Amino acid sequence: MKLKLAALALAAATVVSMPATAGNGHGVKVGVLRCHIDGGVGFIIGSSKNVDCVFKRSGGGREHYRGSIGKLGIDVGVTGATELGWIVFAPGKVGRGALKGSYTGASAEATVGIGLGANVLIGGFKKGINLQPLSLQAQQGLNVAAGVASLHLR
Repeated sequence: MKLKLAALALAAATVVSMPATAGNGHGVKVGVLRCHIDGGVGFIIGSSKNVDCVFKRSGGGREHYRGSIGKLGIDVGVTGATELGWIVFAPGKVGRGALKGSYTGASAEATVGIGLGANVLIGGFKKGINLQPLSLQAQQGLNVAAGVASLHLR
């Protein structure tokens, strides 16, 4: 429960601090994607975990996505369930199911007891959706990871 509260507080702080439009050419804010990631073990050169996500549109409404997140690079340790949140930017309005697809980018995290991580991911339809230039996550365990992350939503 404390982990969920910490993750929600981080996501809320991030949402409040970001402008409604991205000044770096990545589009307009269309909502927030929050994901619950299963716990697991890093296998030195990578990992793959299941995700269960909810996309909350800026104008109201929610969509549910399932998928997986993987890392290729250094990933050593064990983590419990993780809560992750991104602000979603797109070139304009997005239709229902628009977040389906694959996203790739850089990832880094460190956990000793309770830890934080950062992820930069771009993808979706024609690579037109940007999952917040910097996402924050909260997790429990003992882990260190850095490398390329991939998120697959269906």
